[in-house]
Amino acid sequence: MLMYDVIVIGFGKAGKTLAAKLSSQGKKVALIEKSKSMYGGTCINIACIPTKTLIVAAEKGLNFEQAMSEKNAVTTRLNGKNYATIAGTGVDIIDATARFVSNKVIEIQAGDEKEELTAETIIINTGAVPTILPIPGLAESKFAVDSTGIQRLENLPKRLGVLGGGPIGLEFAHLYNTLGSQVTVLDASEAFLPRIEPSIAALAKGYLEKDGIQFLQGVHTQEIKDGEASLTLVTDKGDFEFDILLYATGRKPNTAGLGLENTDIQVTDRGAIQVNRHLETSVPGVFAVGDVNGGPQFTYMSLDDFRIVFNYLTGDGSYNLETRGNYATTLFIAPPLAQVGLTEQEARDKGLPVAVKELPVAAMPRGHVNADLRGAFKAVVNPETKEILGATLFGEAAGELINLITMAMDNKIPYTYIAKQIFTHPTMAENLNDLFAI
Repeated sequence: MLMYDVIVIGFGKAGKTLAAKLSSQGKKVALIEKSKSMYGGTCINIACIPTKTLIVAAEKGLNFEQAMSEKNAVTTRLNGKNYATIAGTGVDIIDATARFVSNKVIEIQAGDEKEELTAETIIINTGAVPTILPIPGLAESKFAVDSTGIQRLENLPKRLGVLGGGPIGLEFAHLYNTLGSQVTVLDASEAFLPRIEPSIAALAKGYLEKDGIQFLQGVHTQEIKDGEASLTLVTDKGDFEFDILLYATGRKPNTAGLGLENTDIQVTDRGAIQVNRHLETSVPGVFAVGDVNGGPQFTYMSLDDFRIVFNYLTGDGSYNLETRGNYATTLFIAPPLAQVGLTEQEARDKGLPVAVKELPVAAMPRGHVNADLRGAFKAVVNPETKEILGATLFGEAAGELINLITMAMDNKIPYTYIAKQIFTHPTMAENLNDLFAI
């Protein structure tokens, strides 16, 4: 049996960063990854980076083949860079599958060869996988793909159906519509983007519809039937035929085949690995980081999971889930839509004193410079304590500006300070002056 100080299962953001940092401190570290195509993790290879590369390429006017070529070049480059970076820190990178045979013993398998490894510290970093709803015909369909499969199409579908109106579905709807597909989004929810400020969600839907995307809300799929070159979606609102169907109905923690049943590691009722505030499982010394622990499924949250575990292993444990700050999200449609904190309704439901302001991009000088007047910014504040409770930014540079507001919230900077902050001109940032002049 091979002995290590640390074993990391999965090459994702939190795991690879922990492996590199702990190795640089003299620990003997093994990083196990079952697929060479996943060096660097989900974000680098099949999520954030390739999808945003595709969106940028499409918005620049590249065609389907050119956009795919650009995406492949970027992911190949970053995949290799990630391997070289981690290997350069002295980590043993092992290409194999991994499963627990007991609390602290991992069996790895590459082909027919098997070996056992053990370590005092084990990091589970296996990410998440697409959820396949139990719709008859979905799993068997030749024309239904998940968020990975749609990035590997050889031809641009003329008619693309998107099952699910969440962030993944909407980003691909925007992408393929821009590339030239006829896109229809079918969502079981009656409301479009129900967790976004209603006025801004309505703007977003209107812009996407103007771009040519069709939305059907409150649609429940009953069956999927394959034809010779397309599929038919049978729903309670009628039948729809598509060349390709993207099912973007959520992602679930990837624990299949890990052998958790051979351990004392507990899982939640949603299938995530149960962790405490330090991200330690019910087995001391075994941690779960990234999407597999059921937290927010973003690579920047996985990076923050690294900080929590690293602080626990090498520091005082003072940074943990309970002391974690606010985090923002960005939906990469056109224009981007970013949000942090509470919406107006959420703040009112909490019984907080609330003041709000919504500012259209059409009132912003930089919007005119950009020749893009789409969108609006909305702020929610507590007029008594002067705290920023939340913000929704829908417009050019929203994904960048939301980080300024997040920092202000974490540092308890009153909104009145931002209202008087000196910003450069003409920029989108300077409009935070007017937004917070509440």
